[in-house]
Amino acid sequence: MIFTSAASASKDVDEAVEELASRIHGDLGLAGVDLAVVFYSPHFAPAAGILGRSLKAALRPGVLLGCMGEGVIGGGHEIERRPAITVTAGRLPGVAMKPIEFSAGGWSSLLGDMEAFHEAVGASDETRLFILLADPFSTPMEPLLDAFNTAYPGIPMIGGMASGAPRPRTESLLMGDRALAGGAVALALEGLIQADVIVSQGCRPIGRAFTVTSADENVIFSLEGDPPLHRIQEIINDLDEADRTVLENGLFVGRAMSPRDEHLGRGSFLIRGVMGVDRESGAVAVGDQIREGETVQFHLRDANTAREDLELMLTPQTILEKPRGGLLFSCNGRGMRLFDHPDGDVGTVLNLLGKLQIGGFFCAGEIGPVGGRNFLHGHTACLALFRPSAP
Repeated sequence: MIFTSAASASKDVDEAVEELASRIHGDLGLAGVDLAVVFYSPHFAPAAGILGRSLKAALRPGVLLGCMGEGVIGGGHEIERRPAITVTAGRLPGVAMKPIEFSAGGWSSLLGDMEAFHEAVGASDETRLFILLADPFSTPMEPLLDAFNTAYPGIPMIGGMASGAPRPRTESLLMGDRALAGGAVALALEGLIQADVIVSQGCRPIGRAFTVTSADENVIFSLEGDPPLHRIQEIINDLDEADRTVLENGLFVGRAMSPRDEHLGRGSFLIRGVMGVDRESGAVAVGDQIREGETVQFHLRDANTAREDLELMLTPQTILEKPRGGLLFSCNGRGMRLFDHPDGDVGTVLNLLGKLQIGGFFCAGEIGPVGGRNFLHGHTACLALFRPSAP
């Protein structure tokens, strides 16, 4: 099993494809590309179809899929706010790949019938990993993930929502030599491959956990009988000056995945942003549906916490066999928006694991498993590391 990752900053599609193909064939050989995962900046949206066809012809991969990203990752770097295309390619002996495509319409009938969904996906229950890339304007991601979790329980998924599109119906996905302006594309990997998936949410809890005593859709009206704003003010009063400065990065709400857990901490929550506050009632709007009776805790995020959390999640990987390659899906609120230096997430990965062929992009929502179920995240770095497995 061999992976390689290449990046091109050329603004010309033909020049970029030639550069990428030369580097990939140099590492994998002229007939060695089984999988090619492509990410391109919004500058190439008008030429996405040409890009897909040219890469398919130049690389002749068994499977090619990809999407547009506000920023892209490849060749050991995070490339933001400028034209770039990255390709992460692999030679995967003994690995079966099943490409999957979801059109932009017909979601209700597909997701409402698990037998039909399982048939449409067509993947084996022996699948080791799903890779999923989706258009944010036309894909009901939460119901889609629920369907995968029901039809394929326990099988991890990695991926993200395409980002950088100025409007719906932008060609933001690639499947083979075709550019798609909606829906989702996926890939099931089966056989002699091990995929370790890491989800680093990069936030730390503050204050204590609360039980939601009144909520409607995404608005919390009371936490243990008091308005959320009152609880927030109490927590802020107890923060030191350093944490009050961190609070300028925004306040987040963590939804406990196991409310009965007596030791809630990092990794125990799904992190969602605070979208707004009604100062008259003290209600708080959150970027997710909230149910009465669930446990929540407020969180802070800063660059140091994000880096430390990713390092913590990666540390067990340092004692294992070195990965052959990886895919990294980072929130578009990370990168230079969070860190004061380039290559914030990919640099952390490479510092801990050494030289690694890794590619990815900055997402409008990241996909990864927590507690055995796949979720749509925000503000996270989701990473899949690939190694060969024994027959």
